[in-house]
Amino acid sequence: MTTTLAPPRPADQQASALAPAPRPQPDQAGGRAAPANRWATLAVLCLSLLVIVVDTTIVNVALPTLARQLHAATSGLQWIVDGYTLAFASLLLLAGALADRFGRHRALAAGLAAFAAASFAAALTRTTGELIAARAAMGVAAAFIMPATLSILTGVFTDRAERAKAIGLWAAVSGLGVAIGPVAGGWLLAHFSWDSIFLVNLPIAGAALLAGRWLVPASRAPIARRLDLAGAALSVAAFAALTYTLIQAPADGWTSAATIARAATAAGLLAAFAAWEARSSHPMLPLVLFRDRAFAGAAAAIMLLFFALTGGVFLLTQIYQFVLGYSPLAAGLRTLPSAAMLAAASPAGARIARRFGTRVPVVTGLALMTGGLALFATATAGSTYGHYVTAMIILSAGMGLAMAPATESVMHRLPPALAGVGSAVNDATRNLGSVLGVAVVGSVAASAYASHLGAFHAAGPAATAAARQSLGAAAAIARQAGGPHGAALYHTAATAFVTGADRGVLVAAAATLTGMILAARALRGEAAAPAHAIEGRTATS
Repeated sequence: MTTTLAPPRPADQQASALAPAPRPQPDQAGGRAAPANRWATLAVLCLSLLVIVVDTTIVNVALPTLARQLHAATSGLQWIVDGYTLAFASLLLLAGALADRFGRHRALAAGLAAFAAASFAAALTRTTGELIAARAAMGVAAAFIMPATLSILTGVFTDRAERAKAIGLWAAVSGLGVAIGPVAGGWLLAHFSWDSIFLVNLPIAGAALLAGRWLVPASRAPIARRLDLAGAALSVAAFAALTYTLIQAPADGWTSAATIARAATAAGLLAAFAAWEARSSHPMLPLVLFRDRAFAGAAAAIMLLFFALTGGVFLLTQIYQFVLGYSPLAAGLRTLPSAAMLAAASPAGARIARRFGTRVPVVTGLALMTGGLALFATATAGSTYGHYVTAMIILSAGMGLAMAPATESVMHRLPPALAGVGSAVNDATRNLGSVLGVAVVGSVAASAYASHLGAFHAAGPAATAAARQSLGAAAAIARQAGGPHGAALYHTAATAFVTGADRGVLVAAAATLTGMILAARALRGEAAAPAHAIEGRTATS
């Protein structure tokens, strides 16, 4: 394989190098005027994105209700959440490649229809197993929706300045959806039965599907490339193994034989996928993409952004409910200031990138996130809501500044033929960061929490073992004990959890600090690098 950068060539020569038989499609970027209704198209894409992002968090607030109604065990509740994540993460690359080949608009429409059907099935389930299966089906549908929204967006907005603004709004909706989930879930549970958290998806998905018939243009790769079936199978297996390993590691132990065996399997499958893609004449994911410093640096920044965000939010939701004593709805409402900051900062990040280049907002955003996490880590058992919301507003400002420019940098450096796969890479790094954030930050916090439960030893070995499982279990034991003794137990558990959370967010802060250093090096001068830089490389591979 040739690894040197080829000089820019005319578009027709680049196309002929990418595939043997050029077949022009409606969305080729070269010389095409942007559609007049492109902002209405963006609204449909953002609505499609919102429904799947909200669903990643809306279920969390319903877990206690599902435990009562479905008699679900802890492992069952875990897989109600993780079944969606596992299916979603495993199929992103394959879904992006299929969208490039058969039409991104078709992938979006099929994904929305399947998501609505799976949501309806989830609302009708009456056992834990049925709900896990329905959630997995929702994850499969989401894997087709998310990359399609971003690849269609890049095809509709052909001017880079407008595209950056559009991606800023797309990123704002993406971040806002994470915060809307707990609020929407808490409100629905307060007024309706648990199945309402799934039924609410139907009108949203239906509206996006109906509007999309008129507002989402036909879109596919300019060159119809052969499907890499072996690469697709290996990518699904590799990402499924990796995601499953990360999901199970906190429960089984990071150094347990089971975790090590799963990690070895995931590493072997990833190596096999990379080896196949390097040798294939028509790779699903050209590995040469990652030899581009700015592309790889932006993708790494996205992963670390979501590592820190999801790890922090995972701990904060428990602090709000178990330490500060808020109801699920009240806890959700208290996330709105930070969500509003994220939504406001995302377009600002795009504007700063247009004026000063991608490096400035991405590095600044990661620095702000590091500062917010460091402030979070100074919490004590006596810290109030004001401490946490201040830390999260700073963190969210950084997230908003960095997310849109990093995403735009990934998409800008791709030729039209790879828009779907490139969007899937963006989404895969985001999902990988999210899974890692919960797994790693959660594990560090849980380990420190368990080691600080000294007072529980007086309650007996059984109570201590139960309390170590979660703060919720410790709170239940404290309530059962009652009186001054119960209050002392609860204070011990709350203090231990805050101490553990401080340790966990320090790990997240170290990740964003590392990301800041990497982005400062990788994104130097990125604004001047045209998309054909990668296209030239893929053409000579």
